[in-house]
Order: sequence, then C-alpha cells, then structure tokens
Amino acid sequence: MTESSTPPRPVAFSYPGHGPNADIGIAICHGFTGSPLSVLPWAEHLAAQGYAVTVPLLPGHGTHWRELAQTGWRDWFGSFEAAYLDLSARTSTCFVAGLSMGGAVALLTAARHKTAGVSIVNPGLSFYDRRVRVIGLLKFFQRTTIPIPEEHSTAPATEDGDYSRTPLAAVHELKKLFNATLRELPAVTAPVQVFKSVTDEVVPPTSLELLRARLRDRVTEVVELAGSGHVATLDVDAPEIFARSSEFFRDHARQSSPSETP
Repeated sequence: MTESSTPPRPVAFSYPGHGPNADIGIAICHGFTGSPLSVLPWAEHLAAQGYAVTVPLLPGHGTHWRELAQTGWRDWFGSFEAAYLDLSARTSTCFVAGLSMGGAVALLTAARHKTAGVSIVNPGLSFYDRRVRVIGLLKFFQRTTIPIPEEHSTAPATEDGDYSRTPLAAVHELKKLFNATLRELPAVTAPVQVFKSVTDEVVPPTSLELLRARLRDRVTEVVELAGSGHVATLDVDAPEIFARSSEFFRDHARQSSPSETP
C-alpha cells in the first residue's frame, strides 16, 4: 500500500488561524464511536478560511470499543471543554460546533460557558431504540450490541478504530450526557444553527423537537439536508454545511463580545 492510499489515523486536529479570521476560534466535537476524521473536511475548510480550529479526540475513541467501555460522559465532555477553554484563551471570539453526540457536547459547553454561537449537525439528544429506557439495568445482562446500521448513507467510511461492537455501558453514559444537556439547555444564550438530515437513521426527529422546545428563539436557523445521511459532514450536503456555518461564524463574530477566558 502506498503512502497516498493509507487511510488517515484518528488523531486530534488543530490549526492556529491566519489572516483576519485568526482571532476567531471554532472548537468542533466529533460523535459517539467516531473520531475527528468524521468532521475533518469541515475543520479543514474553516482552517483554510483562516479560523483557529481545534477538534480533540475524545477519550475512548479512535481506538477500540473495549476502551470506550472504560470511559464516561464526563470524560468526553471534559476533554472537549478543556480544548474549548484553551482555544477561547487564545482568541477574542470562540464558537462551538459538533456532529451527532458532538452536538450535545457543544450545547452543554455553550450552557456552561459564554460561547459566541453554536453550529451543530444532526445533534443527538434522544434515541430511536426504546430499550434505552432500561439501559442502566440491561448493561448488566448484555455487554455489547451491534452499531446502528445506516443503509442509505453515501458518506465514505472512516477508519475510526475497532467499533464493531457498541458497549452498553457507554450507551448508558451517552444517555446520561443527553439528560445533562437537556437539563442545562435553558442556560444557553448564544445563537444556535442546526443542520438536520431529512433521512437520519441514527438520531430521531425528537432530538430537534426537544432542542426547539427548550431553546425557542435561540435556534436562529435550521437547515434541512435533503441528500445526506447521519454523517452529513462527509456526505453530499457537506459543502452547504461548510459554507453556511462559515457565514454563521463570520456574521456572529462581528456581533459578539470577547469570549470567556478560563
């Protein structure tokens, strides 16, 4: 296999920024069992426009499902929060963004810190599978399950590590993260931009309904993605996500006061 055909490894991404946008920071969070590879084209697009960008690799991700089973939602959130605070200290205005579970992490960050805005793609706050209601008990009888299949996605697969199984202990932690985010959503004061795939076999429509009900007018824009599946940042609507989120960051950076420092 040649070097050019070797799949990239799941590692954190960071760019210091350049030009007039260098003082605008954007912290992006990947999703559950994913890695920065799922949002890398988005991060690279923003970096090319001069924004300072960070995409941490969350604990238990980019390796093996057995490692994921040993981590919890506070580990995931804490890792992203630390990356956001570091970027916020180096920029005058700082945004958060995320895909899927990363959307919940971004929203929780915005609830706890004065972010300039939030841009999220297919944010997760609820589940299709009703068995999640008893996941705290079920995890003691069934250790793992198979990942949710997505039959209609045209997004290319990424080499995120071995997540051929999903540990139910980690799903329980995901549920706790969603619950914590829902409780704290009223504290979000920043504008929120949402991209939602019309066909999403991973995150149900109730996630957007919950978001709208709790944030109301703070959801300033909902963009429907007609051609993409769940990982829309790698799918056919990705260019629209990149362009419209960049416009969102640029417009709200003009209106924002200096971001919080730790």
